[in-house]
Amino acid sequence: MSKKTVRDINLKGKRVLMRVDFNVPVEKGEITDDTRIQAALPTIQYVLEQGASLVLMSHFGRPKGGPDPKYSLAPVAKRLGELLDKPVQMAPDVVGDEVEAMAKAMKPGDVMLLENTRFYEGETKNAADFVAKLAALGEIYVNDAFGSAHRAHASTVGVAEKMPAVAGFLIEKEIKYLGQATGDAERPYVVILGGAKVSDKIAVIENMLNKADLVLIGGGMANTFLKAKGLEMGGSLVEDDALDTAKALMAQAGNKLVLPVDAMVASAFDNEADRKVVSVDAVEPGWRILDIGPKTVDLFRGKLATAKTVVWNGPMGVFEMPNFAQGTFAIARALADLDAVTIIGGGDSAAAVNQAGVADMVSHVSTGGGASLEFLEGKVLPGVAALNEA
Repeated sequence: MSKKTVRDINLKGKRVLMRVDFNVPVEKGEITDDTRIQAALPTIQYVLEQGASLVLMSHFGRPKGGPDPKYSLAPVAKRLGELLDKPVQMAPDVVGDEVEAMAKAMKPGDVMLLENTRFYEGETKNAADFVAKLAALGEIYVNDAFGSAHRAHASTVGVAEKMPAVAGFLIEKEIKYLGQATGDAERPYVVILGGAKVSDKIAVIENMLNKADLVLIGGGMANTFLKAKGLEMGGSLVEDDALDTAKALMAQAGNKLVLPVDAMVASAFDNEADRKVVSVDAVEPGWRILDIGPKTVDLFRGKLATAKTVVWNGPMGVFEMPNFAQGTFAIARALADLDAVTIIGGGDSAAAVNQAGVADMVSHVSTGGGASLEFLEGKVLPGVAALNEA
């Protein structure tokens, strides 16, 4: 899947309408983590260096029924201005005559941030009238918001159909690495899947069993597989309605599917609860599995040792609790030590490699949790599909 990028189009003197992901955490009007803003800077700076003016658009949170000051992007405009070391105009609205006049008055090098696209229901409905108003603000469309590429919204798909549409550097990198993971990966190819529920990852497991040499399962979802094998899981999280699915997947997978052999169990779902390491066939009533154990870490490390491509999506335990984060962090460090292409599939896994301090020692950390999951399922992402072919 090769798409045109900002490098493939003449931007000089043009007004560029760019979709970014500025959905950042804000507390009391202050941004607490600007990673997503920083991630968009290379594309923003490139567009400005090419002599274009730039209109930026993003969603922020989930406002209900129209504009809400609590969901304003004003703090983002302020922070972006600091990072670019130049003023960023904050538009008073997303669309409308005033915004359109401001856009048309921009000169090369100017930057304006539109208000939260989700202030209009036309955004999520990809409504034609809203798309037309957005499209009036630019001449070339750039999408650099991979985290929203799985949604067919006005700002991700609608406007892409109204003008030349290309990928920014962030989306280009995502397509390159996730494309490797779902296409022609160098072997041995190992996939690690964790997280709470099997039901969230059935399509990924099925797709990866066809593509990978091994699939290692950890996290809460492993409990459902272990119970499907007839083991007692005590008070552990198990999806009883997914037991038949787990059995079918194990039958299909044969030796490709690798499950934990030991676990850190706790007497309650609490960081301070009593805890101990037990074999997966020795979980007592009332105890619950909250992390993989040291023998499982060693087993997984051994399976990863010769890998040339690794994809990881989902933590190995309840890593928000420090006492049950060891398995997840051990896997993060194991990936950092490999001589392989290592791809981290967004969301909690991205948080885990950041907390383990190894984010810069893996090949690629995806910026999109839901989007990367759908990509790994083999789905076509509407926001990527809408871009011009190379």
